[in-house]
Amino acid sequence: MALDLVITNGTIVTAWHTFRADIGIAGEQIAAIGTNLTGTRVLDAAGKLVIPGGVDIHVHMELALAPDIVSSDTFYTGTRAAALGGTTTIIDFVEAQPDEPLLAALARRRAVADPQVVIDYGLHMTIGPWDIAKLAEVPAVVAAGCTSFKLYMAYGLRLDDGQLLQALEAVRDGGGRPVIHCENWDIISTLVRRHLAAGRTEPRWHPRSRPELLEGEAADRAITIAAYVGVPLHIFHVSCGAVVERMRAARARGLPVTGETCPQYLFLSDAAYEAPGLEGLLPICAPPLRPAVEQQALWQALAAGDLQLVATDHCPFDRATKARGLGDFSRTPGGVPSIEMRLAALYQGVVRGRFSANRWVELCCTAPARLMGLERKGDIAVGMDADLVLFDPERRVTLSTAFLHENVDWTPYEGMELVGWPETVLSRGQVIVANGAFQGEPGRGRFVHRRPGQA
Repeated sequence: MALDLVITNGTIVTAWHTFRADIGIAGEQIAAIGTNLTGTRVLDAAGKLVIPGGVDIHVHMELALAPDIVSSDTFYTGTRAAALGGTTTIIDFVEAQPDEPLLAALARRRAVADPQVVIDYGLHMTIGPWDIAKLAEVPAVVAAGCTSFKLYMAYGLRLDDGQLLQALEAVRDGGGRPVIHCENWDIISTLVRRHLAAGRTEPRWHPRSRPELLEGEAADRAITIAAYVGVPLHIFHVSCGAVVERMRAARARGLPVTGETCPQYLFLSDAAYEAPGLEGLLPICAPPLRPAVEQQALWQALAAGDLQLVATDHCPFDRATKARGLGDFSRTPGGVPSIEMRLAALYQGVVRGRFSANRWVELCCTAPARLMGLERKGDIAVGMDADLVLFDPERRVTLSTAFLHENVDWTPYEGMELVGWPETVLSRGQVIVANGAFQGEPGRGRFVHRRPGQA
């Protein structure tokens, strides 16, 4: 077999094994794994870990909260930053307009993304209150390769319990998988009104309006309804032990519940909201950053398997847009940038002895791909897409807006030191990052037609 590229001298790390071998690539796929392979080109990975490309199943590019409030990363700048951080597949979102068919919304969103993406991508279909009348369209959306459906228990997209029941039933019957944002919106809205009426307008009141206990209550309610319907459930952006406890209990009963956390909950705390003025508004996100004690619970949950993966909920807004919340924290667009640092940040779990390098790969690459039906992503095996990262486990970096490439003028991780960083990144056999320099092109990424995944 003629090989176009051979990666040699590296240490291959998968979710299950660590070993020395060559990887042979033919076209866009891994064609051979062995020793003494020869090819047209050779890439020397001496001293590097060779891992599957990262898979981030929760990102928001060009998210429009209002005509003049749009997340700052485009599909081009966001996927470029992802690639530079070792992520080779993302899943973003579709939101249909009230009078828009779901398939039309999917086509509209793809028309925005397709010319820009530098890596492969998929989409989750959002089901809002106005989409309950469209639930008969779910099977067609699944057939179009969009097999996961985002449900909200917060914001204007919030579904009440009856609507949540109907949406879960439709996704089950259509062969899809629901993913959910769990918070108690009625209580949040009440607490926000109380704080503002009392003149408590500073960022520090944001986490106090969204208590972790009530995030746990919402997760438990969603798990209960999904169990009644008989459908697997994936819980987005778990921020605290209160949700982990509910998930652990549900999984102990055999319920197919999975969950993710995000870098902001592992490395930041609610102390960030105590900063004066705009600086305290910048890290506002939902669920909010929690007390530092919650970080330990989340790291333990990742190590123990009580949480199954790490995504980012990447949704950056620039400083000027965040400043809308000055004088009223509730007006701050929520979201933080994390897409580029995720893979290396989670490697700190290996550096600090919290879990193995295999578990790191599982959390960032294999589990998200498997869960979301990305059949040729997230592993190193013959026949898989040649999405690969040559990761330097010794390189030390300091995060800053000057170092990172997200299209935003701040980072919540300013000054954070990491050990380990991606050096070279391949997407379907093409080197798109070489020695830390981006070499990809907009539009080379592809929409991935997914099948329903597995827990």
